[in-house]
Amino acid sequence: MKTLAYNKRAKFDYQLLETFEAGLKLIGNEVKSIKTGRASLKGAYVTVHKNELYLINAHVPHYQNHVDTNYDPDRSRKLLMHRKEIDSLIGKKSASGLTIVPVRIYLKKGRIKLEISLAKGKKEFDKRHSIREREESRDMQRKLKNF
Repeated sequence: MKTLAYNKRAKFDYQLLETFEAGLKLIGNEVKSIKTGRASLKGAYVTVHKNELYLINAHVPHYQNHVDTNYDPDRSRKLLMHRKEIDSLIGKKSASGLTIVPVRIYLKKGRIKLEISLAKGKKEFDKRHSIREREESRDMQRKLKNF
């Protein structure tokens, strides 16, 4: 599985509880643009509209070799999942106050997939704790490297 785009803020801002795989409803030039690695999940989120999941604010730039004057790179894209999975996600999201966060876009058997995660927002002290842990592990790696 080749990762094409990654949401760097997802693990920092949220505690990821459960991950799911979803397909994306795309048009032709978007597929080509994503496969070249030009997509961005910065600031993207998943929302529920009429019992369907949509990826909002994901940036997929215009494909270089395609002429389309009416293309919107930040348009909302429908997520393709089984009905049971969608209902389960919506129920968990509404019952416990969790959110659905896009984590990464990757290629699986030639198809573009989106990894979404059911997540709980971190507080400020949780973020400081993760930064401290990351710095401590880097210090340990440096000390072990010098030995």
